[in-house]
Formats: sequence, C-alpha cells, structure tokens
Amino acid sequence: MKILNLPLARSRVDRAEHLRRDPIALEALWERALVIHFDGEKFLTGKDGGALRFLKSFEAPDNGDEFFLGLDGNQPYFLFMSPQIAGEEESYKTLREVGGLLDDLQIGLAVHSQGLANWHRKHPRCSSCGALTQPALGGSIRECSQCNTQHYPRTDPAIIVLVKDANDRILLGHQKVWPEHRFSTFAGFVETGESFEQCVTREVAEEAGVLVTDVKYLGSQPWPFPASLMIAFEATILDPENARPDGEEIEEIRWFDRDSIIEEIEAGELLLPPKISVARAMIESWYNLVPRADGSARPTFESVERALSVESWRK
Repeated sequence: MKILNLPLARSRVDRAEHLRRDPIALEALWERALVIHFDGEKFLTGKDGGALRFLKSFEAPDNGDEFFLGLDGNQPYFLFMSPQIAGEEESYKTLREVGGLLDDLQIGLAVHSQGLANWHRKHPRCSSCGALTQPALGGSIRECSQCNTQHYPRTDPAIIVLVKDANDRILLGHQKVWPEHRFSTFAGFVETGESFEQCVTREVAEEAGVLVTDVKYLGSQPWPFPASLMIAFEATILDPENARPDGEEIEEIRWFDRDSIIEEIEAGELLLPPKISVARAMIESWYNLVPRADGSARPTFESVERALSVESWRK
C-alpha cells in the first residue's frame, strides 16, 4: 500500500509560529479574524449542520478564551472556547458528526481546535509547583504564574494496524464496548521505551494471538479524542490459524476477503468504523487495491451503507 491520505490529516493553515510571540500582532489579527466557536465538546456549525460556522471576532461571546490557530493566506483564524451561544443549541455538532463533511481548511482547523481545547481544559495547574497556569503565546502553551515553567500540549502516540495473511485476507476484531456487528483494526498506545514497530508486534500478539513478520508504514493522523496521534501500519502474519481474541478487550475476531466483507456489509452483519477514522481508511484502501476478476468495479462501502440506511428508514 502507498502512504494513505487520511481524513483528519488534511490541513492548509500556516500555524505562523513567529506571530505567537507578538501580542500586538495577535491583537491586530483578532480584529479581522474568522473565529471557530467550541463549547468544549461541540462546534458551532451552519444551520444545515454540514460545515463549521465562522464568527467575526466582535460576534464572539463576552466570556471565554481565544487561541490563535494560524493563517490561510492573509486570513487569520482563532478558536474561541466558551459555553454555547443562547438560542443556537441545535447548531452545535461534535467533530465525529461533521468531520467527514469538512474540507481541508475546516478539518485542519477543527482538529487543531479540539486538541488544543482539550489540553487547556485538563491542565489548569503547573505540574512542577501546583500553581495555576495561564495561556501564553497565542494559546500554544500554558505558563505557570509562580515558577514561570512553560507547559506544552502533549500528544499520546498510538499505533493502529491492518493485519493481513499470506492470502491477502484481513483480520478484524470486535470490542465488547462497541455496537453489535462493529469490527475494526487493532490499536494500542505506545509504551515507554517502545518503538512503533515493537508496539505493533506486541499489540497484535496481545489482542489477536498472532505473530507479525513484516510491518509497513501507511501514514498518520491526529485523533483529538482527547490527544492521540494515530500511526498507521500494515502487518503480515504467517500463522492465521492461531488467531484468537484476548477475551478481555477483544471478544471476537474474523477473517475477511474482499468478497466476504462486502457481502457481510450488504447483509447488515458488519458495521465498519466511522469515515473519519484511520481504520476505515486502511480497510477501504485494501478493499480497492485489487479489482474484481472480471474487471468490473467493486461496489463502494459508502454506497452499500447508504442503501442499507434507506432500506432501514423505509421499514
């Protein structure tokens, strides 16, 4: 597989780090900024819920925090975090709800905004002395009011891996906490002192009981739920007969080829991961890589899912 174009890895905004250190410049940029409003969980969207709604700076609520996101050309963008605007409650949507509908500009801003907001909300105090911290450098860091220690947003690396056998089948697992019929790829956080490749081998062995023989990098994307960076890999195994769920996190695993996976979706027996996820992108890339034997186009996952949704509504 080639490096994937992952849905949350798109952005066209220049974060303009040099401007963060200039409070006068930031104040001037705020006056002509387009502003994303975020309540800590949801974004203000247009009335149709299909895209973010940008406010002018003077339309932002009175009480809240403003953070500089960057420039698109000469247009500055800021995040404003405060409670929902009265009367607009129905217009607020989560990133999971609207992420698949946003263009490169909006998805880059939304992912940056949510990750930054999550960090600010959860790190109000200094880890060195316990005193309160305040946003600084346009919101890109927090600074301690007592010992002046600067704190930077953290990102937790996690691997996610598409497991294949020698026959180009893929292995998917079902977690207990997921909806019925939801199957996905395997994933886990990188532990201290562990490489990405070591983490892939460990997680696949722990969750599926099989041994990785070959690992290929596929891409990465931020996953601000709350602060992860997903590093995607494809791994080949030689002992598919040993595959078994760990019984704790993963309660069922199944092998799929390209015909069986579409048949299961059409039958309503398989739910794939959401469209903004790395897992979905990896599965779709694998599915589309090999054409049918007769040369005809394969039905897309989205077309089958849409047809199922219409049929369910009719019933």
